Amino acid sequence: MKKFFVLWISQAFSLIGSAVVEFALAWYLTRETGRATVLATALLVALLPSIVLGPFIGPLIDRWNRKKIMIISDLSIMVVTVGLVVIFFTGQIEIWHIYAAMVLRAIGQAFHYPAMSAAVANIVPEKHLARAAGLTQTLNGIINIAAPPLGAFLMEAVEMQWVLAVDIITAVIAVNCLVFIAIPQPVRTTLSIKLNIIGDMMQSFRYIWTTFGIKIMVLMVSIYCFFATPAYNLFPMLVNKHLGGDVLKLGWLNACFGVGMILGGLVLGAWGGFRKRILTSATGSSMQGLLLICLGFTTIKLFPFVIVVNFFIGVGVAFASAPLSAILNSVVAKDMQGRVFSTMGAVSSLMVPLGLAVAGPVADAFGVKLIYFIAGAVLLISMPLGLLSRSQRDYEK
Repeated sequence: MKKFFVLWISQAFSLIGSAVVEFALAWYLTRETGRATVLATALLVALLPSIVLGPFIGPLIDRWNRKKIMIISDLSIMVVTVGLVVIFFTGQIEIWHIYAAMVLRAIGQAFHYPAMSAAVANIVPEKHLARAAGLTQTLNGIINIAAPPLGAFLMEAVEMQWVLAVDIITAVIAVNCLVFIAIPQPVRTTLSIKLNIIGDMMQSFRYIWTTFGIKIMVLMVSIYCFFATPAYNLFPMLVNKHLGGDVLKLGWLNACFGVGMILGGLVLGAWGGFRKRILTSATGSSMQGLLLICLGFTTIKLFPFVIVVNFFIGVGVAFASAPLSAILNSVVAKDMQGRVFSTMGAVSSLMVPLGLAVAGPVADAFGVKLIYFIAGAVLLISMPLGLLSRSQRDYEK
């Protein structure tokens, strides 16, 4: 697990810098325009690279050195942030500049996420995969705690270009940590000798389509991404409309969400979840459904209640996400995991812009609270239904 902890620390720096930038840009758009559609559009364009390029990136991740992919991705994202810093410094910033930066950063992330996910199986023993996934969720929780208050504080204290500079510093630290660890390449069992991106990509599609358990998993994740992800991404609008537009409240809500993710990740890191890891995931999704409905009752007077709700949503996210990564790391061939993670990411990410395309106008027309009622009801009903499939329940066998 030593290599995993070095990887974990390196990405802690990288991800917290990115999270500060994403928080700052989302709040900047909310503050400057006050429109849910603008925020939803920004989030949508940031997802397009993963959707369009994801299936083509997967074969490259399975063939190329995964450590180098992560290093180059971190450096590329840093260069984009440098460009934003320059534009803000000169006072020439426009909305389309932010859209363009989000697209370019997302291209780097489209390489980085599946490379990191696939690398875990090569440095962590199979029996510890669930614990490693839980610790990864703990990291996400730490980021959710640290990044929003840090972003809110910096936006109140300094100009935007200095807020963005945090990402540059953390990227340099992350790259220097990665340089000193060895991540072995997987033994080839599914790949041909010559690079054939289309053939490798189709092999991944066939694997997902013909494996009923993983096909149901993709469906469940897609439903989640269509309904729940837009609800979480519209947190700034919920605060702006129903909590007095206080950026510090947004920061504390996200921080409590992060505390919940840390607790959930630590519990999974120690416990490992149910013997059938898919049951742990379904439990976490159902928790989120019930709590999203509670968020639909948000008011300034109920702010303490909303904080508690966000805490338990974070626990639910950790319980829902970590077991899925552990299942894939455990069952899928190591030299196919880059393709499977990329393909699943592309399919599920496609649901997010579709959900945002609906959620943004609906929130503007009928109020953002309706989004939380709908998302919560769908998760509360659909996630347990997925377990009716025996293939899904027994996929790890």
